[in-house]
Amino acid sequence: MQSKEKPVMITGLERIAAKANNETKVQFTSLAHHISKDLVRGSLEHMPKDTSAGIDGITRDMAIHDFENWIQDMMNSIHRMSYKPPEVRRVWIPKPGKTEKRPIGVPCVADRALQRSTSTVLSAIYEQDFLNCSFGGRPKRGAHNALATLDEIISGKKVSWVLEADLKNFFGTLDHKWIIKFVEHRIADPRIISLIKRWLKAGVLEEGKVYTSETGTPQGGSISVLLSNIYLHYVLDLWFEKAIKPKLNGEAYLVRYIDDFVVCFQFRSDAIRFHKVLKKRLNKFSLELEPNKTRLVEFGRFASKHSKRRNNKLETFYFLGFTHFCTRNRKGNFMVGRKTEKTRFRRSLSKLKDTLRKIRHWPVKDQAQILNQILRGHYNYYGLAGNLKSLCKIYCRTELYWRKMLSSRSQKSHVTWRKFQKTKSAFPLERPKLSIPYKDLKKYVML
Repeated sequence: MQSKEKPVMITGLERIAAKANNETKVQFTSLAHHISKDLVRGSLEHMPKDTSAGIDGITRDMAIHDFENWIQDMMNSIHRMSYKPPEVRRVWIPKPGKTEKRPIGVPCVADRALQRSTSTVLSAIYEQDFLNCSFGGRPKRGAHNALATLDEIISGKKVSWVLEADLKNFFGTLDHKWIIKFVEHRIADPRIISLIKRWLKAGVLEEGKVYTSETGTPQGGSISVLLSNIYLHYVLDLWFEKAIKPKLNGEAYLVRYIDDFVVCFQFRSDAIRFHKVLKKRLNKFSLELEPNKTRLVEFGRFASKHSKRRNNKLETFYFLGFTHFCTRNRKGNFMVGRKTEKTRFRRSLSKLKDTLRKIRHWPVKDQAQILNQILRGHYNYYGLAGNLKSLCKIYCRTELYWRKMLSSRSQKSHVTWRKFQKTKSAFPLERPKLSIPYKDLKKYVML
């Protein structure tokens, strides 16, 4: 007797994804109805409970509590193309290792939920279009995937030169006309286009004044990340794959994480030619390379052999918070070494110091709990194969600063190392641990 298999339910977004995959040039004319109440509510509930409120002061919990009171008006305004997003609250956060700050936009919670929902619908289409070289702001394609893929390319492909590149004020210089033009390659639903245009034109509130901009998109909303990936998909990824690679003499590979990217080359001449045309290509779309963060370095297993003959030390390059350098494993074979980049390391130490100053008078048990949360977060990101030494450094510095803070609680509170060891035995700190050891690194590769 044959068993009857249960029919598999296919969601609307899965049908859209299948159609986008099969018909690579089709325009989608009816998408707004997929932005449903349930999707918006799910996006709202997915936000962290402590997420920052926008200019209206409404928190995530308040928005969920009053959900039924505001959701229908939002849905109606989307379909009437009359939705007007509130201004974005601008805050300034320090750049890693620098005194200057960069702006972050904080949309209202309800608007953020709508952005996330719209991004979910559009991602069903664009995930079929985006190339393997792009990471960040995409499902299951995070920083660790980008780093593991780069490691695989440099270690296993014919790579001798690496162009490290960074875009100057990327989110602040995106051209609105080009954004809409790129989106319209695939999206022909006027309600979705209207939403995107209004988000781009939404003002930024800072110190009681509203500023509007003809370029750029505020960092902070889900839609900004998706739009930036769409922009660079057409400006950089497709152009590199279709127009550049066929004209090169050797192999070349691009790895991009949102607006940070590196390009690996077999030949120096190819790298120099690409660097020249890259500037022209970016200028056409109102983008510019940051000269201080863009450089060509000799790197890879072939470069390592040549440098050994010449007695030259190879340069390093930086990508996603790591310094990458050429080294060898225990068998004497070439491998890519990595360690926490200096400015990121200093930023982590600064965060630990600031936290310890704030909690120095808390109970020791609570202090240990907070410190372990910070250490776990650091290990989870920087615990990539080959970086154990940097993790041990952060652990030792944490021990040092914790003892110092415990000793500064009063004039009579000096803590000897012996006493501190007893405290640490009762309330142990999280030991350094690789989140992705070498044996698991290949699982993160996406080629």
